[in-house]
Amino acid sequence: VVVTHGGLAALAATQRDRLVAGPGDAVLQFASPSFDASVWDMCLALLTGARLVLAHPDQLLPGPALTDLVHRRGITHLHLPPSSLAELDPQQIPPSVAVVVGGEACPAGLAAKWSAGRTFLNVYGPTEATVVATVSDPLTGTGTPPIGRAVRDMRLYVLDAALRPVPPGVPGELYLAGPGLARGYLRRPGITAERFVASPYGEPGDRMYRTGDLVRWRDGNLEFLGRADG
Repeated sequence: VVVTHGGLAALAATQRDRLVAGPGDAVLQFASPSFDASVWDMCLALLTGARLVLAHPDQLLPGPALTDLVHRRGITHLHLPPSSLAELDPQQIPPSVAVVVGGEACPAGLAAKWSAGRTFLNVYGPTEATVVATVSDPLTGTGTPPIGRAVRDMRLYVLDAALRPVPPGVPGELYLAGPGLARGYLRRPGITAERFVASPYGEPGDRMYRTGDLVRWRDGNLEFLGRADG
């Protein structure tokens, strides 16, 4: 996937908007560098002056090993998939640690358990949107956790099969547009043309990325419903 410097700049700007990080903070590099989620950790640390903490894979195992690492290295920012977070005890992670979940749907019970007394955000995004396309406000633990609103330089469209916008509350497929989109797939023009389609809602030449995910608008935020082909 060919992302752009502009997309990375938009990601960094979104992090500055939604999270407080700087010198004295420590961001854990949880995701493998081969996975796009690692870019979230690197940007948050290196572009704010925070420390980026690298650890042996054995220390990243969700449970006692990861909990011990958070305490020993003074971690202040965690970005984990919900399945990993579910293996941790929120009572053993200091409330000053900001937690961001993404990569999987976040169960309501998990959000309720972790959002009390700490900054807890839910993010969503494919690699084709430069890691993250939406970020929630700090969650309160009530109801289904939304995936939030668009990040910098991203537009969201919830459309039916004829590419028409659906009303709030009605499920539709999520399409992404804006400068934060990737250019496409390296040396794969066929699949690039299939997934990055012409946008009827922008200027001539504008594109949308078809995510294949079902969502709906609820109270100004997106709620993730699952895969359109699932």
